[in-house]
Amino acid sequence: MGMFPRSAFGQTVFLVAALLLINQIVSYVTVSLYVVKPTIEQVNLMLAKQIKTVFIDWEEGVEVTDEVSEKFFEITGIEVMTQREAMRNGLGQSREYSGLSRSMSEQLNGFARVRISQTDPLIYWVEAPQAPGYWVKVPLIGFKESNLEFLTFYLSSIGFLSVLGGWLFARHLNRPLKALQHAAIKVGKGDFNTKLEEEGSTEVIEVTRAFNQMSRGIAALENDRRLLMAGVSHDLRTPLTRIRLATEMMVDEDDYLREGIIYDIEDMNSIIDQFIEYLRHHKREEQSYEDINALIADVVQSELKHQRVITFESNPNLGNIPISAVAIKRVLTNMIENALRYSQGDIEVRSYFSCNKKYVIVAVNDNGPGIPESELESVFEPFKQGDAARGSEGSGLGLAIIKRIVDMHDGKVKLENRLEGGLSAQIYLPIKIQNSAQ
Repeated sequence: MGMFPRSAFGQTVFLVAALLLINQIVSYVTVSLYVVKPTIEQVNLMLAKQIKTVFIDWEEGVEVTDEVSEKFFEITGIEVMTQREAMRNGLGQSREYSGLSRSMSEQLNGFARVRISQTDPLIYWVEAPQAPGYWVKVPLIGFKESNLEFLTFYLSSIGFLSVLGGWLFARHLNRPLKALQHAAIKVGKGDFNTKLEEEGSTEVIEVTRAFNQMSRGIAALENDRRLLMAGVSHDLRTPLTRIRLATEMMVDEDDYLREGIIYDIEDMNSIIDQFIEYLRHHKREEQSYEDINALIADVVQSELKHQRVITFESNPNLGNIPISAVAIKRVLTNMIENALRYSQGDIEVRSYFSCNKKYVIVAVNDNGPGIPESELESVFEPFKQGDAARGSEGSGLGLAIIKRIVDMHDGKVKLENRLEGGLSAQIYLPIKIQNSAQ
């Protein structure tokens, strides 16, 4: 069902509204069939008896004189008019009702017509079989169309108020779930300080309590992991430092060995740094408005040490956006170093607005072998390095670190193979901080 809401809140409101609509329709039909219709039929029956009493001695074809019409009006308050007079008095604006006509015909033992003018007061027109061509005008004092309008207004108002009440009730029930959603997003991004208030229905309270317990457990695990990694990195760096010192004291004849050992030590230090960087969370509180173009230019300038051509094409209207400068520099450095590692030609860096201007896009383009389409998503997983065509250097955490930092900024990361060859790595950084982050 395309129109059926997917959220619990929308489904609750939809269900309440549907039930109330059905109730209103049944109520309206019930009132119409068992209140309004019997009343109209009763009025029709009473008028039929009055008209039948007046015309009891009449035969079809008898002419109604002015004297008879005046006497009829004096006795009953009902006028008898010719077709022409009736048209001048509003018969042309009346509506004929076949059901009332049939009922009147049965009472008067002949073909009769009933028409009603929706005026104030309501005018009941009857053409009796005893006097065809003449119309009996019966004003119904106190029986106004506004009575039906009031009934319609009453039922509509009750329906609207009921739906409004259902909406407020559903909103009250779903408020804790909305808070739970926002808290889960924060926990997923490393913020474990949020503690939800245990309120709402019994089931919601149980879910909230379980979530708070889970959040505390994840926070404890995260602290243990950081402590473990800090200890491991410290314990590894100590012997690496001793090896480096021992290497520096090697004799000149062993230069070929010294260079290889020093290269391996620096590589191991770099891998340890990536492990620590991956475990580090860059929180929203660290963000400030920075000139993204200036930041990119700094990173590009520092990467020129690799003796490769790196061009930077920027949109000067980007301005300042909310970011963590240190974290985004790490992202850009990883992107450019990946492009340098897996390609031989020039590197192109671009910054521009997205189509809807909600994001600033930074793209790093290379002319390397690219990545198979089937692996474009999986390469963001830790220790995943893509296929053999792009080599197997590094720890496999570069793209995982990029994605984690960009996620902290409520952004997106995208990889796509270029038509002219090579890979385009793009990050989307939101221009404004979302409400949930404030």
